[in-house]
Amino acid sequence: MLNIGAHISIAGGYENAAKNAFDIGANTFQFFTRNPRGGKARALDRDDIEKTEKFFEENGIKNILAHAPYTLNMASNNESTREFASEIFRKDLDILNEIPCNLYNFHPGSYTKDTLEIGTSRIVDILNSQIKEDDDTFILLETMSGKGSEIGRSFEELKEIIDRVNLKDKMGVCFDTCHVYCAGYDIVNDLDSVMTEFDKVIGLDRLKAIHLNDTQNDFNTNKDRHAKIGEGFIGNEAIIRFINHETIRNLPILLETPNELDGYRKEIEFLRDNYKY
Repeated sequence: MLNIGAHISIAGGYENAAKNAFDIGANTFQFFTRNPRGGKARALDRDDIEKTEKFFEENGIKNILAHAPYTLNMASNNESTREFASEIFRKDLDILNEIPCNLYNFHPGSYTKDTLEIGTSRIVDILNSQIKEDDDTFILLETMSGKGSEIGRSFEELKEIIDRVNLKDKMGVCFDTCHVYCAGYDIVNDLDSVMTEFDKVIGLDRLKAIHLNDTQNDFNTNKDRHAKIGEGFIGNEAIIRFINHETIRNLPILLETPNELDGYRKEIEFLRDNYKY
């Protein structure tokens, strides 16, 4: 079965989010741990968590993904920004240790006025200071489009971070189709070679989740503008090949397309109709 979901708000609680996901035909979903531009996380409610766990078990929902706020920038040259990132990262992991969520994704960050090497070192320092042996969550670096000074535009940049993390058994990658295509990896015309390169550089065992998005910008433009499935430069044919690829088909796939719930429902129906397994 295709493990497919979308971005769902947890404003009404985790159980409500799970029900909203199930209602649109999803068997997984993604949520922001807090407002994507920053702010406080939702307070833990033990009753809500227990009901959520029960709903997951009864309806086959698993491998949900928590997304860190966009304001989390471990690579920043601003000390207070890095301190905020470190604090929020640890608080998020503490929350995820308490709820039925086993994947946590974040954008590696932007080094702004410094260098890639300095920015990478800052990310590694925070990860090594904040990840604990007893954390239950896989921590995923997201592949990025390469705009500005953001880190993660290449598989090699992600590998450099992972290789320097002490508890690297807890590290993985979330593969974003829009970002990867705009970063110069041709998943439209040469998907096999892209996935072979990913395996060679990082290792397919580290690939834990997919952000499935079309793109408003063409190949190798280093832009980050998501499009609805089939309405961008990737297109339906390439997306169908992607979800059926042997390296992808058993992974949780999360839609981040510009949609409300009904739009996600239609995309999920389309993807399920074109899934071969």
